[in-house]
Amino acid sequence: MSRIGKLPVAIPAGVTVTVDGDNVVVVKGPKGTLTQKVNSDIKVIVEPGVVKLERPDDEIAHKSMHGLYRALIHNMVVGVSEGFKLEMEFVGVGYRAESNGQMLEMSLGYSHSIMFELPAEIKVDAKTDKRSNPILKLESCDKQLIGQVAAKIRSFRMPEPYKGKGIKFIGENIRRKVGKSAGK
Repeated sequence: MSRIGKLPVAIPAGVTVTVDGDNVVVVKGPKGTLTQKVNSDIKVIVEPGVVKLERPDDEIAHKSMHGLYRALIHNMVVGVSEGFKLEMEFVGVGYRAESNGQMLEMSLGYSHSIMFELPAEIKVDAKTDKRSNPILKLESCDKQLIGQVAAKIRSFRMPEPYKGKGIKFIGENIRRKVGKSAGK
């Protein structure tokens, strides 16, 4: 039995979970609404206060889908009730980020600034204090979307291992390499 799949998903107050006829799970809460299509082999049962998932047999594909869809539904419930937050730090001389609505303008040491349009579901806040690195805060109810957007922003200037310059997540530990040692 899947250890993750057999765990019930608790539904907090203010969140409603419904399953449509085509096995589409809709989760509504104070932070927004999310939908997820579930494979027809996996049965989603909504009981008062909990959501349970059942699989027809012990095939490897069914076992993996069982845990996957339980985790996706759990992330949806947490997202619409609490939301997800990511903080990124811009480390480097002259690196900065400014947000104008859903447009993010970044200066990352290239000859041009990078303009990146964020999806409407994501709230952004760029903060720059004197004598500290710029911090970019992303908030959303969709864990998959916020992770994908953060990975795209990070890909514009990955942290390098010698000086640690680049875009990194707050709390992330960059493995540093030792540079060239002096000759003889």
